[in-house]
Amino acid sequence: MRHIIIVLLAFTLIHSTAAAQTQRRARTDANVTGHITSASTGEHIPYITITLKGSSFGTAADASGHFALRDLPEGPQTLAASSVGYKTQELNVVLERGKTIEVNFALEDAAIGMDQVVVTSSRNETSKIGASTVVNVASARLFDTIDPVSLSDAMSFQPGLRIEMTCGNCGVPALRINGLGGQYSQILLDGQPIFSSLAGVYGLEQLPVAMVERVEVIRGGGSALFGANAIGGVVNIITKEPLRTTFSFGNTTSIYDGGGADVATSLGGALVSPDGRAGAYIFGQVRDRAEYDRNGDGFTEIPRLRGETAGIRGYLRTSPRARLTYGYHRMHEFRRGGDNLDRPPHETLVTEQLEHTIDGGELRYNFWSADYGHRASLYSAAQGIGRGSYFGTDRDPNAYGRTKDFVTNVGGQYTRTMERLLFMPAELTAGIEYTYNKLEDNYFHRLHSVSQKTHLVGGYLQNEWKNDRWGILAGARIDRHSAMDNVVVSPRANLRYAPTRAVSLRLSYSSGYRAPQTYDEDLHVTAVSEKVAVIHNAPGLRPEYSHSVSGSVDLYHSFGRLQTNLLVEGFHTDIRDAFDLVTIAESETGFEIERRNSSGVKVSGVNLEAVAGIPRRFDIEAGFTYQRSRYKEPFDWAGGRGESAPVRRVFRSPDAYGFFTANVVVSKRLTGSLFGTYTGPMVVQHTLPDGAGGEIFRNEQTRSFFDAGMKLSCTVQLPGSVSLELDCGVKNILDSYQPDPDFGAAKDAGYIYGPAVPRMLFVGAKITL
Repeated sequence: MRHIIIVLLAFTLIHSTAAAQTQRRARTDANVTGHITSASTGEHIPYITITLKGSSFGTAADASGHFALRDLPEGPQTLAASSVGYKTQELNVVLERGKTIEVNFALEDAAIGMDQVVVTSSRNETSKIGASTVVNVASARLFDTIDPVSLSDAMSFQPGLRIEMTCGNCGVPALRINGLGGQYSQILLDGQPIFSSLAGVYGLEQLPVAMVERVEVIRGGGSALFGANAIGGVVNIITKEPLRTTFSFGNTTSIYDGGGADVATSLGGALVSPDGRAGAYIFGQVRDRAEYDRNGDGFTEIPRLRGETAGIRGYLRTSPRARLTYGYHRMHEFRRGGDNLDRPPHETLVTEQLEHTIDGGELRYNFWSADYGHRASLYSAAQGIGRGSYFGTDRDPNAYGRTKDFVTNVGGQYTRTMERLLFMPAELTAGIEYTYNKLEDNYFHRLHSVSQKTHLVGGYLQNEWKNDRWGILAGARIDRHSAMDNVVVSPRANLRYAPTRAVSLRLSYSSGYRAPQTYDEDLHVTAVSEKVAVIHNAPGLRPEYSHSVSGSVDLYHSFGRLQTNLLVEGFHTDIRDAFDLVTIAESETGFEIERRNSSGVKVSGVNLEAVAGIPRRFDIEAGFTYQRSRYKEPFDWAGGRGESAPVRRVFRSPDAYGFFTANVVVSKRLTGSLFGTYTGPMVVQHTLPDGAGGEIFRNEQTRSFFDAGMKLSCTVQLPGSVSLELDCGVKNILDSYQPDPDFGAAKDAGYIYGPAVPRMLFVGAKITL
């Protein structure tokens, strides 16, 4: 950790020098000052974001609600004020050299973020209500409600999404979108696909919420914009940027019902130059989580975890119409599950132990014309992972392994905004990018190794005709993937009709594909019946392709001060040549599992989302999904052995699931929150010893689960614009947890389902200045 801090301080020093040089450039002395107040109360609002549209200038109001922008471009301009909880307001101004003008905003309260800006819908900034496809956003409001430590704690609170742990030894979090497994989701970090197969195994649990500004989610195929693997949907993790000089430090301590703790301490600090031309945000987190043994058999259901994360994200405005953004993060994590966790792994009956070191970073240069009609960006990102591991049983001294992974992505994008193209205003977007991934995975005692290099070259083109009432988007992406014989063409089409601002009707078609290569499940070795299971691809494995259609109705209405939103979305996804895992052989030491093409999968269903609230009084959000995920033909995962009959129902895919969150403002400083998730019955694979050296394979039907929690938060204002937030609460208050985890060394580590944690009490404190 000491070395990381030294590196970040060096970054800050370099950044400050560059900012100073930028400040010495020619000035216009065209300045804007002002304040932001609440339209309903007249009180000043702190920390509102102020931007000059079509430029790289922006700032945030201070604690008293005042702001200043200096040395702005001359001429007619538009200023915008925005923040979560308020409607965006835009004001037109005329700026002159050597003059300072005053501009004041009076913002209306908003319990629902209609005007929230999103980027994942079309790779361009647009309002959420005007996006061509439905985009769900997990942001600070959700994080404040449920108090998550890592990103995996928050993702179940979005329509159509579930997080499920799939290994009791090492705790693999799997994200499922519209009933499809985690391997069908494309995870982006600041819009770039550097989440490789290895990063996808534990990545969502390794990312601390302290570094995340928001998460944008698109359900359905996304390969037309983002390339391979985007069959179930796209998750774009957008990290924090500096808006004002600030500092925060916090701790959350959670205690298992029965003992053991999960302790997470985080800090964040931003430094922004007085003229707003440069800024840097530094973040860090240290986490120490104890193991958890539900049934007292000496073998874990939740692994021990220790991790440290640190990073920086900053920007430098090189001109009024250009901006350089950079970022770097480093993560170190140790996790271990099984028995006798304080002994060396090879002196235990079952151990899954992993130690990750992750380094990643990005550079992005954006520039645009004076009228914002031409916009372009050049970008590059890379991430390297080193992993030491032990996946072994029965005191095996040779079950150690080592994995190295490197991924890089480079590309460019051009966008042209036109007042009219044929029949309507339009926005044309074109881009090209290249992604390279090198993976070396070795487990010495099994003579098992993976050496894989993949190259993906892609280009995309789309046009969106758009006005207040209509939106018509058509586009496609062409990819050349080194693991596939043929070029892949992935089309998309979207139609939006808004008869009024409060009503949006959408129809969407999208496509996706996955290449026959190594995936995240291959890089996790599960212990089953004191044996280990290894996955490989079948000879002649074909790519899988998907086609997704969806239609939605998005309604907004206010009943006096009560603001509401109702979204109803129907969806259908058809996957051809779907990849499935079949156990084909077993020996005294392990199972051989082969990835094969099945007949395919069809997923159909409905997502419902309802939001209601009175600003500064209360807000309620709930989502529910009803769906059917079925194989086109019965699938036998045990290869014709055991008690498992072929099934049509996709494993670990309940027909019904949902979530809710609720916040009540008790007083100006006291807030109460309730939150929870529901998971309906599903079918889970289960492997048990038969007592004679063999195994029994079963399809188990689970019961439903309701995981509810509550939180009380108090904010105390201290002298000097310093605030202290204190909170406490209970997660999984009903202790809704798997009732039948396997017992002893012969347990099936993959037979785990339901809520990720048992009942936990938590307390937290955060100081901000």
